[in-house]
Amino acid sequence: MELLQNDLLLRAARGEKTERVPVWMMRQAGRILAEYRAVREKAGSFIQLATNPELAAEVTIQPVDLLGVDAAIIFSDILVVPEAMGLPYEMEEKRGPVFPNVVRTIADIDRLRIAEPERDLKYVLDAIKIVKRELNGRVPLIGFAGAPFTIFCYMVEGRGSKTFSIAKKALYADAEFSHTLLQKITDSTIAYLKAQIAAGANLVQLFDSWAGILSPAQYREYSLPYIKQICDAIFEVPLTVFAKGAFFARQEIGQLNCSVVGLDWNMDPAESRLLIPDKTLQGNLDPCVLYASFSQIKVEVRKMIETFGTQHYIANLGHGVYPDTNPDKVRCFIESVKEYSESPAQTSSIG
Repeated sequence: MELLQNDLLLRAARGEKTERVPVWMMRQAGRILAEYRAVREKAGSFIQLATNPELAAEVTIQPVDLLGVDAAIIFSDILVVPEAMGLPYEMEEKRGPVFPNVVRTIADIDRLRIAEPERDLKYVLDAIKIVKRELNGRVPLIGFAGAPFTIFCYMVEGRGSKTFSIAKKALYADAEFSHTLLQKITDSTIAYLKAQIAAGANLVQLFDSWAGILSPAQYREYSLPYIKQICDAIFEVPLTVFAKGAFFARQEIGQLNCSVVGLDWNMDPAESRLLIPDKTLQGNLDPCVLYASFSQIKVEVRKMIETFGTQHYIANLGHGVYPDTNPDKVRCFIESVKEYSESPAQTSSIG
């Protein structure tokens, strides 16, 4: 078993006692840091950066050195999975991901393959190995993937969308097509996460970024069963499920075979504790709080920790940090979590 100098995140994820609340941020390796932008410029594009193991490893480690977070998260993208299945994407400046080809028929699904990570995603696995070597046990490394429904959205729609109406249309118009594609994505995702763990990831997170566009009934049919398959298959390390917007499914997500449930900023911490009594919770500061004054950030962090308690809890934002956020405000958030949560006056809000 790997010895970590800082294993706060892992202990919190496993529900063990911690001296203070661990803290990291979604999208922490990104445009908030001038050092990241310099590496990105050297790489030439987002995709060239993500597919270059040495450069991806460099930007993965930057937040550990520059911000003092308690974990690194591998620099990659959820859309590497459809690409590994045979559906490449492009990243257009200011427009986001675009798929030149889309999946709309069973014949389209038949042309896809189940990803073989050692072949199709070797650059991610190589980046993980480099990060592990360079971190040398300082903090844990988080691996991740997109949840099947979120990946389905991009593969069917072909680009980002506020509504993903083309993807949702498929759920209503062709259930067989939808379930067939979701299963193929699920099989690819399980293989990918297991390969990340074998390469050295200490825990993994599943991002269901578009969970909130589904009704509760549709979420139970088209998302939860596939997330459950992944949760049941990943037993080597703690797994976090973050389903943005799925406030209606918190109780059901809490019953999955996962260690941590991530919350967005619309999910009340106290209510979430009642709905999910037996899991570690992660979140959930509104990323826009980091536009506030330093004193206001400290106030909001204090309120957040008072509500969640200091045990069975991982501090994070309720979504990824926004790219125009001042890095000093980010440091204020991280330092405030550390300072306030290790105060001896603080006690857990749960048993």
